[in-house]
Amino acid sequence: MMRRILCVAEKNDAAKGIALILSRGQMLRREGKSRFNKIYQLETEIFGQKCQVAMTSVSGHLTQLDFGSEMRNWQNVPIVELFGAQVHRSVPPEMENIKKTLLEEASRADTLVIWTDCDREGENIGAEIVFVCRQARDKSNLPVYRAKFSEITPAAIRNAIANLQRLDERIVAAVDCRSELDLRIGAAFTRLQTLHLRQRFGNALNGGLGGAEKQVVSYGSCQFPTLGFVVERYKAIEDFVQEPFWKLIAKHKRNQMDVEFVWERNRLFDRDATNLFLDICNESREAKIEAVTKKPKSRWRPVALDTIEMEKLCVRKLRLSARDTMAIAEKLYAQGYISYPRTETNKFPANLNLAPLVDAQIASSDWGEFATGIIDRGGPRPRGGSKSDEAHPPIHPLKTATRDQLRGNDWRVYELIVRHFLACVSRDATGQETKVTMTKGGETFIATGLIIEDMGYMEVFIYDKWNAKQLPPYAQGETLVDVSVEMTEGSTQPPLLLNEADLISLMDKYGIGTDATHAEHIETIKKRQYVGLNAENRFVPGYLGLALVDGYNLMGYEMSKPMMRADLEKNLKEICAGRKTKDEVLADQLLKYKRIFTISEMKVDKLSEAFQGYLNIASRNSRSINNAPGTEPAQDSFQQQPPPAAPPAARGRGRGRGRGGVGRGGGRGGGAAGNTSGDPLNPPAAPDGETKMCKCNLPAVQKKVQKEGANKGKMFWTCPVGYKQPGNCNFFEWA
Repeated sequence: MMRRILCVAEKNDAAKGIALILSRGQMLRREGKSRFNKIYQLETEIFGQKCQVAMTSVSGHLTQLDFGSEMRNWQNVPIVELFGAQVHRSVPPEMENIKKTLLEEASRADTLVIWTDCDREGENIGAEIVFVCRQARDKSNLPVYRAKFSEITPAAIRNAIANLQRLDERIVAAVDCRSELDLRIGAAFTRLQTLHLRQRFGNALNGGLGGAEKQVVSYGSCQFPTLGFVVERYKAIEDFVQEPFWKLIAKHKRNQMDVEFVWERNRLFDRDATNLFLDICNESREAKIEAVTKKPKSRWRPVALDTIEMEKLCVRKLRLSARDTMAIAEKLYAQGYISYPRTETNKFPANLNLAPLVDAQIASSDWGEFATGIIDRGGPRPRGGSKSDEAHPPIHPLKTATRDQLRGNDWRVYELIVRHFLACVSRDATGQETKVTMTKGGETFIATGLIIEDMGYMEVFIYDKWNAKQLPPYAQGETLVDVSVEMTEGSTQPPLLLNEADLISLMDKYGIGTDATHAEHIETIKKRQYVGLNAENRFVPGYLGLALVDGYNLMGYEMSKPMMRADLEKNLKEICAGRKTKDEVLADQLLKYKRIFTISEMKVDKLSEAFQGYLNIASRNSRSINNAPGTEPAQDSFQQQPPPAAPPAARGRGRGRGRGGVGRGGGRGGGAAGNTSGDPLNPPAAPDGETKMCKCNLPAVQKKVQKEGANKGKMFWTCPVGYKQPGNCNFFEWA
């Protein structure tokens, strides 16, 4: 009698693709209890013998952690008990049919083989499958194996079946640890802030439409730092003080070409000093070419593609969300077009033969000629990055596709992945840069030109641009008499609001979530309506999002900062490496959060204080708030209303006002927002120890006079709403 093997994949598409390969196309499909998860019956060789195989699937996580029924009464159970109450694992109702299929198939199986995705979550889902299958009659000791693979191709699947392994219990424990912490911490803080705000602002929470009892103000230890990044950037823009600057530009015309020379000093923040330099330049009738230099210039081809870079590229170049990008990439993976799309690796392993992957693209009418050129020049030479998760290679195409086979955004994502791969394994773009250095009146001006000699990887990677700039010939020592120098004026600009690519970069930098969960956390704060999107698809915090961040800041806890969650992610890696246990990390993290919760419960009025302040602004500016200029969604509920649009912004140098603020939300941002990290993070108390309130009942902020004059450096109290912003009550009082 043949050995009977039950194989379980993470999704139906993956199960179908793997079954097709194992059966060499000779399989039978039958229905399971779930209409979304089929069963594929086949025969193949495993463990050196012919076996009967039933291949089926789950739909992501099969089980969930939850408290017992005794903890579900929000009104009567002391919230702090959630930190120590018993939790249990169960199959949610929507997964019951999948459970029934697994129990039925496991009862007939001799061995279970897990074919879930080979990442942290996939390992844990595999353990959940084992948990269910061993509940089948007489199967408590059902043997379990783990198939390891990075792509659904014949070679990868046959290699996996020939080298079956065991589930990594350390990785399973790490995910269990995170799940339990998320449940306990999320439930405790969600109940605290929801019950408190419902009691005081029930009608406002639900937009005045009734049914406030159903409104939940959720907390998550990943979603809150994600919200914090958005709030941090918004407040950096709100606090930004534009400063005028002046610069000199030298102009010359030769061979019918207008040439602009840039001032070596770049710009000055003193008009009189700039004017003085202008006068000196114009007093000199001649300009002299001091040097003409030429040097090679290169644009490096991209390193191999990891998940985060793929998400960022699709956000910026294709205008897709990270969630849609991952959904499409997973579909392409299941259909065998690309390798596994969840990877932290950006360098190809030395033993991976890339030539056949390039050969497969020669048939394409879009980039086949470029692929041929790679082979003709000696084969692929990938540019490697510095990261490897030791589990999966970088994302790359496995076979060619046409626009008839893939449509719409599926094609666009596939195209980007192929073009990126071919760019990575080709050659850099090269050119010659010419630099002309000129002096006039003792001031130095520089003009640069560029001749592109070889477009290199940019021939195929159409998303990068490199523009040539021609200069007329100049000779060292040459004297010019027809050079004009002008003064121009500009002003510093605040940073831009974050887009999704910026947000993913910050989450990656500070260890918030993983490459597999970034898109999910971003969608959560959008779904909770803590943030909205403006017309440029940039994030604007809603009043509820601002109030939550400010409220915890007023308590003295910067819950929106990324440090605590990043510390947890670091500890989860320690569990995976075997250096710490699940129980150690659980105990340590719960102790930290329980202490914070206890103090937060005592100071919870700070939350309603911040909420009331923004509610006052909302009601006072109801017309502009209901219109919510430049944001989506724009509805009438309080929590859905992003503040009036932030001022137009372009990247540039600037100086933020020192803020006391109703609190600074957010993790430390990258780029310009990071420049505010040295500012005070909590509002200073008034001299009598009480919080100073402005006219709109918001905690006032303390600022310093910056302008020249008798009061320079003097401290004063003012409304926390940005100057000239709708809702500013014009409160002012010397400190």
